[in-house]
Amino acid sequence: MHGAVTEREVPANRIRGANITTDPRINDRIRTPQIRLIGYTGEQVGVVDIEVALQMADEVGLDLVEIAPEANPPVCKIMDFGKYKYEIAQKAREARQNQTHIVVKEVRMRPKIETHDYETKRNHIEKFLKGGDKVKVTMQFRGREQTRPELGYKILQRLAEDVAEIAFVEFAPKQEGRNMTMVLGPTKRKTEAVAEAKAARKAKADAAAAAAETE
Repeated sequence: MHGAVTEREVPANRIRGANITTDPRINDRIRTPQIRLIGYTGEQVGVVDIEVALQMADEVGLDLVEIAPEANPPVCKIMDFGKYKYEIAQKAREARQNQTHIVVKEVRMRPKIETHDYETKRNHIEKFLKGGDKVKVTMQFRGREQTRPELGYKILQRLAEDVAEIAFVEFAPKQEGRNMTMVLGPTKRKTEAVAEAKAARKAKADAAAAAAETE
C-alpha cells in the first residue's frame, strides 16, 4: 500500500496569556458601606448596610459573598461559600473534559493508486470524517507523474464525490510542488460525533449487560 496516514492536533481554543482568577470578597473582606443584598433563598432584599447583611448571614450560618463588585452598590448574596466554590470547580472540570480538539488527519495517495488501495484509503477518510475530524488528502507525484497533474486531480474529485454525504471540500485541490492537496471538512460537528460515539458505546454495553442477564 502506498502512502501513509498521519495526524496532528490543534487545540480548538488557544489560550493566549495567563488567566488570572481571584476569589470574590466575602464577609469582613467586603468594605462597601452599603450593598444590594440577595437572600440565601434567592429573594431580592434590596439595598442594606453591610453590618445588617453580615448579621443576616451570621444568623443562618452562611457567608456573605460579593457576586457583582462592579455594580453600584455592589451586589452580594448570602450563600454557602464552600459549596459555591466546589460547584464552580466542578463546572470548570466538566468544561475541560468536554473541550474538543480540531484534528487534521492526513492521507496520502498516488495518481496510479490501485482500486483496492483507493477503497482502503477512502474507508480511512470516511472513518475520520464520521468522527468529526478534518482530512488533508495529499496526492504525491513522482518522476514523470508531475507532467500529468490532471490524473491526480481526477482522483481527488472522485474522492470528494464519494464522501459528499458526510463531508464538504474545505480547500479545493491545489498544486504545491510535487504534491497536490485537498482538505475535506466533516458535515457533522466534532461535539456531535463524540456524543453519538459515546451513546453508541453505552447502547452496546447496555445490550451486552441485558444479554448476560438472560443467560
